[in-house]
Amino acid sequence: MALCRMTRRMSLALALGLLAATAGTAALAQSFPDRSITMVVPFAAGGSTDVVARIVAQKMSDDLGQQVIVQNVAGAGGNLGAGNVARAEPDGYTILMGTVATHALNPLILKSTPYDAEKDFAPISLLVIVPNVLVVNPELPAKNVQELIALLKADPDKYSYASSGNGTPLHLSGELFKSMAGVDMQHIPYKGAGPALNDVIGNQVPIMFDNLPSSSSHIKAGTLRALAVTTAERAPSFPDVPTIAESGISGYETYTWNALFAPANTPPDVVSRLNAAANKALTDPAVAERMKEFSATIVGSTPEELGAHVKAELAKWKPVVDGANIQME
Repeated sequence: MALCRMTRRMSLALALGLLAATAGTAALAQSFPDRSITMVVPFAAGGSTDVVARIVAQKMSDDLGQQVIVQNVAGAGGNLGAGNVARAEPDGYTILMGTVATHALNPLILKSTPYDAEKDFAPISLLVIVPNVLVVNPELPAKNVQELIALLKADPDKYSYASSGNGTPLHLSGELFKSMAGVDMQHIPYKGAGPALNDVIGNQVPIMFDNLPSSSSHIKAGTLRALAVTTAERAPSFPDVPTIAESGISGYETYTWNALFAPANTPPDVVSRLNAAANKALTDPAVAERMKEFSATIVGSTPEELGAHVKAELAKWKPVVDGANIQME
């Protein structure tokens, strides 16, 4: 009998505890946000991820009634900043501007990461995709993708391509191209896009995969020739440049993407509020114009769609990473 009474008291205490926890979570969601929010950019200021973050953060601040502060936490290829957010309090006040690097490539390429890309984050919204572009020095005798493929097949050991570094989305774009086109060329990694672009313009390396925004001024100036963009559709900022897929490599698609994540176990209502603010920011005409100038395509998604996107990206890149035998410390 005493045991039954004890069991009933324990059950009641547990129920009251759960009720209190639920009430606390509901109260947090209803009052959210009541202070500033930190948006962590896991790369240095001035890069494409930083630019997107600052454009979106400003408009989210207007909608949320609290300042969204961009904080750059660069290091370890994005792992440092992403790991900090994964370990942050799951209350919505620390969020991450994630990318294909933090949530698809790093987990596959690096021997260890301080987080699980799927389990340690609550997806908020896929914001934008930014095309990559296949560019060549104008002296290279290839005016389109098919001519480049013919050139590479005719002399497999002659040509090399540059990227902004080992294990970057641009490196992987080149490896996917090699695999799907059945060609070979040596990868030359640089410490950033700037030095790589300088050498391609100087014809030290004839071919490069780059983010479209950083190559755009050189393409317009004629110091680089754009053969194709890497997205499934043409970039609005360069409508005359075809896609790699329409140039004969069906199914080829790569791009850099930016998305917002919160720590795992962030209350769903808080995630929903952040999602609404982020997606509303993307509908602002001024934001749309800035993104177009930046060659970014606006997406905006549900948390569930972003979660599915991360899963699909991991599945897409795994065979590429394995096939190229890319493994880094």
